Amino acid sequence: MKILAKICFVFALVLSVAISAQAQSGYTTGIGFRGGVASGLTVKHFIKSDAAIEGILSTSFSHRGTVLTVLYEKHAPAFNARGLQWYYGAGGHIGSWRGRHYYDHDHKHYDDDRVIGIGIDGILGLEYYIREIPFTIGADIKPYINIPSGGGFWDSALHVRYVF
Repeated sequence: MKILAKICFVFALVLSVAISAQAQSGYTTGIGFRGGVASGLTVKHFIKSDAAIEGILSTSFSHRGTVLTVLYEKHAPAFNARGLQWYYGAGGHIGSWRGRHYYDHDHKHYDDDRVIGIGIDGILGLEYYIREIPFTIGADIKPYINIPSGGGFWDSALHVRYVF
């Protein structure tokens, strides 16, 4: 429980820093849900017209854990369509899982211990900004590597965000 409280504190800190910055075009901040392998809350805030910081607080039911991911993302127009953008970026994550649901690269069983995971993430996605409602919808793939225990994984997801 202490790990979850620390993760929530870091997420709130990242959110407050992101909200204090100013974007130059498009929407400024979007808050919503991300549904995929690791589902949860997502907050994206533009710090420049083509750059954003995204925070994802996700839970993994298969590993019984919580993960905080922070990403720096670059945006570019896609297919000359108004409101449609490609984005790519990198960042990191920290999380905690129940050991009996998580195995390291040597397939060593952790029994019931808590496992702390720190790692690096990449992201590649496509997002459409619907100005009339104001929402964004999008899809992405997010490969990541857990550094202490090794192992690489793919996370793919759909998201929807309310923007202001």
